[in-house]
Amino acid sequence: MSQAVSPAAPPPRRERLVHVIQGEHGVSRDPGVIYTTILGSCVATCIWDPLARVGGMNHFLLPGGEGCGDSMRYGVNSMELLINGLLQNGAARSRLQAKLFGGAHVIKSLNDVGAQNAEFATRFLTDEGITCVAKSLGGNRARRVRFWPTDGRAGQMLLESTSPEVMIAERARAVPVPVDEGSAELF
Repeated sequence: MSQAVSPAAPPPRRERLVHVIQGEHGVSRDPGVIYTTILGSCVATCIWDPLARVGGMNHFLLPGGEGCGDSMRYGVNSMELLINGLLQNGAARSRLQAKLFGGAHVIKSLNDVGAQNAEFATRFLTDEGITCVAKSLGGNRARRVRFWPTDGRAGQMLLESTSPEVMIAERARAVPVPVDEGSAELF
């Protein structure tokens, strides 16, 4: 008498965390990739095409604008590079969906650049006709974000403002705030 042999279970899928730091972005079609980042006042934009199963994440420090140069620390450049990377990997602009994270005001002694970043990212997506399906912006707590680029899943964990990770990340950005002529800088 012969017994039916069941097929072996497929090997478990290996997941690989890819940390996106300030001024970087990543794009992937690999279902094993999970993008992760820690945000205070910075913003991360997670964009994907559900049909092409490609997605990416960026992490920018400042909104940017006229005269900001081509540095990836500026949202205006970071967003363009992320979208171009998606399109080069088979995404269609008409199908792009986004989720936004960050923009907190975690260090009270600094100006509220987080609010400026959040407003910029929201406006950029609207101007580009990209649907924002979810966002977690503002507040006073940092976030650890994970994003699965091929299916658009995302998760976040709010961090305590006293967490060493948050303080290191925020101090690392140490972007000098322009001072108006004629005003005094206090130490």
